[in-house]
Amino acid sequence: MPHDVTLITTIAAALGLALIMGFIAARLKLPVLVGYLIAGIIIGPATPGFVADVELSTQLAEIVGLHFSLDDLLAVRRISLPGALVQITVATLLCIAVAALWGWSLAAGLVFGLALSVASTVVLLRTLESRGLLETVNGRIAVGWLVVENLVMVLVLVLLPPLALWLGGNPNAVPEGAENRSLLTTLVLTFGQVSVFIALMLVVGKRLFPWLLWQIARTGSRELFTLCVIAAAVGIAYGSAELFGVSFALGAFFAGMVMRESPLSYRAAEESLPLRDAFSVLFFVSVGMLFDPGVLTRQPLQVITVVLIIIFGKSLAAFFLVLLFRYPLNTALTVSASLAQIGEFSFILANLGVSLGVLPTEGQSLILAGAIISIALNPLVFHAIEPVQAWIRSRSKLAQTLERPDDPLAVLPMTVDLNRLTGHLVLAGYGRVGRRIGEALTEKGIPFVVAEENREIVEKLRESGIPAVSGDASEPAVLIQGHVARARMLVIATPDTLDVRRMIEIARTLNPRIETVVRTHSEEEAVLLEKENAGKVFMGEHELAVGMIRHVIERFTAAPSSTNK
Repeated sequence: MPHDVTLITTIAAALGLALIMGFIAARLKLPVLVGYLIAGIIIGPATPGFVADVELSTQLAEIVGLHFSLDDLLAVRRISLPGALVQITVATLLCIAVAALWGWSLAAGLVFGLALSVASTVVLLRTLESRGLLETVNGRIAVGWLVVENLVMVLVLVLLPPLALWLGGNPNAVPEGAENRSLLTTLVLTFGQVSVFIALMLVVGKRLFPWLLWQIARTGSRELFTLCVIAAAVGIAYGSAELFGVSFALGAFFAGMVMRESPLSYRAAEESLPLRDAFSVLFFVSVGMLFDPGVLTRQPLQVITVVLIIIFGKSLAAFFLVLLFRYPLNTALTVSASLAQIGEFSFILANLGVSLGVLPTEGQSLILAGAIISIALNPLVFHAIEPVQAWIRSRSKLAQTLERPDDPLAVLPMTVDLNRLTGHLVLAGYGRVGRRIGEALTEKGIPFVVAEENREIVEKLRESGIPAVSGDASEPAVLIQGHVARARMLVIATPDTLDVRRMIEIARTLNPRIETVVRTHSEEEAVLLEKENAGKVFMGEHELAVGMIRHVIERFTAAPSSTNK
């Protein structure tokens, strides 16, 4: 060939075949990510025919980054922080025990367990979004839980290379000079480098990057804005790897975090979305290229064990931890189902472990096999939530044991004035919309009771003197505690429209004359609810248009002198 086109060949083959296999997976009702992984297997070295450049595709894939806001974690920190740490510990200890039975070293079992303990961000966000759960309390807890897992894996990725020698890794693969340092010196130097990098990202990055975005946005050029976002993300990732010795993937992680903290983050995410999606596809294709399908026939029992640990082992740990924090059964099942798969950080950690000689190559193959199978089975796990919930609740003793009826936040305090519990309003959900409604009701002196799943919000409301009960408003006991039988109105301000009908049904059974007010995101859902006589239905886009129209008409019908002010 007259010139080298390895880059173009790799990208064309990866994206083209990913499109075909992703389409086939979608038609088979499987996650499209499974199709991307299979596309990677097809063009990988383990299968005959065309073989793409594995190293090049892996380098491209690391640009994908992981985007989250610290606010996502802070909102549910009381459950997500300890819950994720305990769940990671349980999964890791379980894997260490299994690895010991297979004859692996303690270090191999440790890396293996950490890789299986962290779920995929891409899979989680897409699954929650497709089911309308992303903005719900359950969704926020799952996302916050995953943020903690990601942060732990970031720490592991930073510490593993300098500690590889003491873990029995390959001396030729460890960082230069590490063999002559003590363990304490290595830890101090590593934490020092990373601390400087994080300080720059949180202080300089949060100040400089938003300012730079705003200056570019003022030019009015869409192309320059998009180029700024991409250049900043790739530049931060590359600079972190070169100047501070952290991984390129870690740099992409913090680049994404800095972007999320910018006031223009929504536009930045929107402009870079197509490219991020393309790199996300390349990431999963590159993972598939590393997978050896032969492991399914050579080590079927080990593969089954890995899948069981991912789907049942760590998920059961999460399930009981959520219940221990006295959250509803539905929350525990949703969070555990969300975590019943592994993804990006698992692949990066497995690859790093093999390159450092800490994890055997078969361990990487087992992790990849577990990822592909768990991602494929994740929709089935979510479909099982309702049957499992119904089965548990059909056994009263088991349901009472799991759902902890003695929860003090699940009942209204005896100190609540009974005059405020007659002819009042029951407000289901106290998120961004519910909070504004509650503030307006308080200002007007209208009595109301809040039903909210987030226990931290319930505690804050009670501290401020507002009657609130913790729980899912689609459960009769919660609405009964809100005294819906004597209420004048039920306002459903939760973004989850799946349980709206059940809430209305329960409320009208207990109080046939109650008025209901509902929010929804789609016009189709609004039409269906109105046909079912669900009361007054508000749709976000419609109400926004009404508000803008009202303002425009008021300004145009006002006196000319006032409109020119």
